Amino acid sequence: VNGKLTIMCGGSEAAYAKGEPVFSVYAKQSRLLGPAGSGQITKMINQICFGAVVQGLAEGFSFARAAGLDIEKVVDVISKGAAQSWQMDNRYKTMAAGEYNHGFAVEWMRKDLSIVLDEARRNGASLPVTAQIDQFYAEIENMGGKRWDTSSLFARQERARQKTNNNKS
Repeated sequence: VNGKLTIMCGGSEAAYAKGEPVFSVYAKQSRLLGPAGSGQITKMINQICFGAVVQGLAEGFSFARAAGLDIEKVVDVISKGAAQSWQMDNRYKTMAAGEYNHGFAVEWMRKDLSIVLDEARRNGASLPVTAQIDQFYAEIENMGGKRWDTSSLFARQERARQKTNNNKS
């Protein structure tokens, strides 16, 4: 609808050239990445990187809360440096507010991560962080968050922090 998709393609240059005018109508970016299957592998790489970024934000924001810091002030400073990301810029407010109803659903991310982890077993890649993040998303599903967006890793992180605090009492 917004014409802002990113399309990752695999196939021949001739086939890509035929499709590219159509892609340009609904995508901000399209790229031929190699032979058939290359687009799917690139999407897998995107999900690996994306999941790690969101988990990093969830841990960082939870750490900020545990330390008594204002997340908005923290983000204002760290978003100007190496920690900056699209996720930080566009999701920190909703994460901090516990609002998870506007993005890519957890159940869809788990489907994608299942494909990634199957491919990693096939090609011999070691993805321990991705496997752990998939398990974190499984916990979110068990919390009733199948349709929450992927930034709900923060809800899981906060729940874990609260459990730790309750155990200290």
